[in-house]
Amino acid sequence: MDVVQRRRLLTAAAFGLVLLVVPQLVHAVEPASGGAANCDPGTGSSFDAYRDRGWLMAFLASFGFGFLTSLTPCVYPMIPIVLGVFGARGKQVSRGKAMGLATLYVIGMGVTYATLGVVFAMVGGQFGSFLANPWVVGPIVLLYLALAASMFGAFELNLPASWQAKLNTVGGAGYGGAFAMGLVGGFTAAPCTGPFLVGILGFVAHSGNVPVGASLLFVYALGMGVLFWVLAAFAVSLPKSGRWMEWIKSIGGVALLVAAIYFLRPVVGALQDVASASLVFLAVAVVLTLVGAALGAIHLSFSDGTATKVRKAAGVLFMVVGLSGVVIWIITPDRHLPWIERDATSVEKLIAAEQLQPAEDHPSGEDWLHRAEAAAFAKAAKEGKGVMIDFSADWCLPCQELEIEFAKDDVYESITANFVPLKIDITDGTDEDFDFKARYGAGTLPAIAFVSAEDAHQLAMFTSAKSPTEVMDVIRPATDRLRGKGDQPCAVTQR
Repeated sequence: MDVVQRRRLLTAAAFGLVLLVVPQLVHAVEPASGGAANCDPGTGSSFDAYRDRGWLMAFLASFGFGFLTSLTPCVYPMIPIVLGVFGARGKQVSRGKAMGLATLYVIGMGVTYATLGVVFAMVGGQFGSFLANPWVVGPIVLLYLALAASMFGAFELNLPASWQAKLNTVGGAGYGGAFAMGLVGGFTAAPCTGPFLVGILGFVAHSGNVPVGASLLFVYALGMGVLFWVLAAFAVSLPKSGRWMEWIKSIGGVALLVAAIYFLRPVVGALQDVASASLVFLAVAVVLTLVGAALGAIHLSFSDGTATKVRKAAGVLFMVVGLSGVVIWIITPDRHLPWIERDATSVEKLIAAEQLQPAEDHPSGEDWLHRAEAAAFAKAAKEGKGVMIDFSADWCLPCQELEIEFAKDDVYESITANFVPLKIDITDGTDEDFDFKARYGAGTLPAIAFVSAEDAHQLAMFTSAKSPTEVMDVIRPATDRLRGKGDQPCAVTQR
């Protein structure tokens, strides 16, 4: 074994040691978390469920989340570029060298996420609320539109030739260039990482362990890199750019436009008003999608004649509207719980209609944070029920999934029979929102707390999306505690 091989082996061993040992050392100084009987979940995240099963499971989860991110539309614009880097554009590159280039590219992404992830973690769980800010959503949507335009051939998403030539001279044989492009690739995929990184970043923010956060996010990038290693392995044998690449880029362009519409939902009320859970709505959406495909949204090209361009544009329009409708149908429940929400007019009408007599103060002795909170507790006390407090936001996908589960017969009937549902929408991230979160221990989203109307004692809480059966497994013991049956510990679950 020569010197170079020994150095590579030692480097790999050291890297593996860091991944395995550093988290264990940091974990040794973490503050102890509460047991199952403690109803104060603090600011833990849903990623704790994986961490609690051991560090191996935590890193495997990070890797899996990264792989899922690689399947999102944000990665599509990079595929033609990385194919060129790895050898699918006529370059004479061996399979071994292509894998080496891919590895440097993935390491570049790892550096990006290990850095950005820690920075985002420093602002805690508040970063998700940025997705409801028009000043944040606007640039993201514009980026998606620009990337979609690139996918449809409006312009080539390539670095300038002079930059590319310079990058290819760094580190010899293009390895430095692959690393640098990996850094950029990490930024390109950033808009799609939110749904997968919420739990990891929440855990990092809660623990304050920067080394753990950096290593978890680096492994997350390795998961994203699986796609690029596969591309590198087959790049030398893929057919050269042609019609098949146009089809792939068209699929990416359509997906990016659908994603842009999805990001606009929290800030454009009209997109929320058209939501429907009816089968008719779904059927219309599917028909529009099929019409778009038939017109040529995928198989036609904007580089052909005028008639073809018009036909493809119409196809893209129909397909984007249809697929957006399918997405909206999926995330729309067929009915809603009778929520009490923070709307002054509705709250006063409820108080008058049901002749409620809200107490002057919260059971803790503090002031009510909102009249809706006072009304919910008054209604629950009058009807002999508890209060179910649901923290959600328009940008929170798991929250929307839970809305669908709450509509299921058993869950719906159990909640309405024993609890008064109070909705705390924290999309805007106001001071009052944070005060509500602090009062009821909602450190992350989703968060659903069940409390007693008499003394606001927490009966149960869960902080992750669940199936109807899992939701019932939380509601039943919470109801028993509310009714004074047995001596069951308070149930706090994140799994």
